[in-house]
Amino acid sequence: MFFALIGITIGLVIGLMLPYTYNTAYSLYISVAILACLDSVFGGIKANLEKKFDTGIFISGFFGNAVLAAFLAYIGDRLGVPLYYAAIFTFGGRLFENFASIRRILLNRHKSKNNE
Repeated sequence: MFFALIGITIGLVIGLMLPYTYNTAYSLYISVAILACLDSVFGGIKANLEKKFDTGIFISGFFGNAVLAAFLAYIGDRLGVPLYYAAIFTFGGRLFENFASIRRILLNRHKSKNNE
């Protein structure tokens, strides 16, 4: 947990200090990739709370999902078909499912501590 907080802090500092901008033509691809990454992060948090976390699965899912989502958006853009909707529905739905699971796990732990 300590290393995660250090990583988040370093990421925030770098993000705020470096004025990096990107071409707005890539905003669709980047936003879908970020959604996929957030899905992986919430899945990793859920797996950690369930004591099933595997670093290899997390890293491969994090980058694999982001690349796949961006690729779907790119192919759909080239074909004139909004394929990025598939990524939005899939990763968005899983994001909310993982958040609900995390919430339940934490509430159940809090209840069990209060009952002891």
